Amino acid sequence: MKHDLVVKGGTLVLPYHGEIRADLAVHDGRVVAIGEDLPGDERVDATGKIVFPGAVDAHFHIGIYRDLRLDAYEETRSSLVGGATTVLSYFRTGRHYLDRTGPYAEIFPEVLGAVAGRAFTDYGFHLAPMTVDQIGEIPWLVGQGVSSFKYYMFYKGFDLAANSRDAQAFTMSDEYDLGHLLLIMEKIAETQAAHPERRLSLSLHCEQSELMRVFIDRVRRSGAAQDLRAYHEGRPPLTERLAIAEAATLAAHTGVNVNFLHLSSADALAAASQVNARREATLHHLCLDCDTLDRRGGLGGKVNPPIRTPQDNEELWAGVADGRIDWVASDHACCMDEYKGDDLWPARPGFGGTALLYPVLFSEGHLRRGVPLTRLAEVASGNPARAYNLWGRKGSLAVGFDADLTIVDPALTQTVTTDLLLSGQDHCPFEGVDLTGWPVTTVVGGRVVYRDGKVAGEPSGSYVPR
Repeated sequence: MKHDLVVKGGTLVLPYHGEIRADLAVHDGRVVAIGEDLPGDERVDATGKIVFPGAVDAHFHIGIYRDLRLDAYEETRSSLVGGATTVLSYFRTGRHYLDRTGPYAEIFPEVLGAVAGRAFTDYGFHLAPMTVDQIGEIPWLVGQGVSSFKYYMFYKGFDLAANSRDAQAFTMSDEYDLGHLLLIMEKIAETQAAHPERRLSLSLHCEQSELMRVFIDRVRRSGAAQDLRAYHEGRPPLTERLAIAEAATLAAHTGVNVNFLHLSSADALAAASQVNARREATLHHLCLDCDTLDRRGGLGGKVNPPIRTPQDNEELWAGVADGRIDWVASDHACCMDEYKGDDLWPARPGFGGTALLYPVLFSEGHLRRGVPLTRLAEVASGNPARAYNLWGRKGSLAVGFDADLTIVDPALTQTVTTDLLLSGQDHCPFEGVDLTGWPVTTVVGGRVVYRDGKVAGEPSGSYVPR
């Protein structure tokens, strides 16, 4: 059989199995063979390079601060640079995104229509039920291929930037408290019973708003510089730890599957590790610290939860290595410098990072800390695919899976610059950092879509029901 595409001579990394030096053949968008001397219409030489399954960037925000169509185009383009071939984007009603509320039966088709034909990667959505009526839509949403939902624990007391306590105006919802969380969990658990073949889950942003109020007031009155160190102290790890305990109590009561998102601290990881849950870390919480960013100046690194300390970085890396962290994501949210400004509290949180997914994991995880290549493939691709009902299509290079892959040059060192990342964002908190091990080719659905720093062709990604 002559194949559509053959990746020749690379070291293939298969999650849960290991490494093998072999050719990989693609036909009709799927991996069809692994072997030697496989014939193909198109050949990509991967000699001396490492072939990873395309990353499943499971924490993404398309359209949070910009038009959905523009964000889908520019930010999934950036994903190709980091070897991500599928993104799972969070969406909710309320301020930002579409700046309105209403039934998902009306809004979700609009979101899908805006993104269709604009994404370079395949994509899916996690949705947040912000109103009681939206909770009632969970069974319908599962029928539309949405198997994961979200609750933001600090929204009961603050807006996104932690600049206003008029949470109800921000969420455009009714009561958004622990009672609302309980209702979400009950409905997901009820719907799960009707869909035993799928893992329905609730993802949680864990910061406790009542404690945030005390600490933020204390920091704002202190007279200290209102910088990223102050943001860390105003939303300290204690707020994460308590919120995890609250959510864990309700999850145990309802039996719902939970995912603890973007764990930012050693305290949060220790608390989450005591719970039967999946656990996520982000690139920025693994690598950046507030004091270093403050020395560089500016508020580009403002994000929720805050950037913390080098000690927290190292404990999270230890969790990646030993399995306490299930997957690593970018929490990519294109936020322009004009939205940051020079005043900490109104500055919008978030920034892009999807273009650094495999470069950070390879350079900082494998080369610096000895995390095995197989483990990198698991935290970048296999584990998020399993958690979010993509396994069998995404997450591996095994025969039968979608031909989503990235070829990493283990000797390629590049300095992070904003232009290198092919994002619409005009700044990057990782600017100036040297990383070794960059994707030189990214393939989505059997098509070479990125090669040697340039995108090839137009968007061809599709919505993936889960």
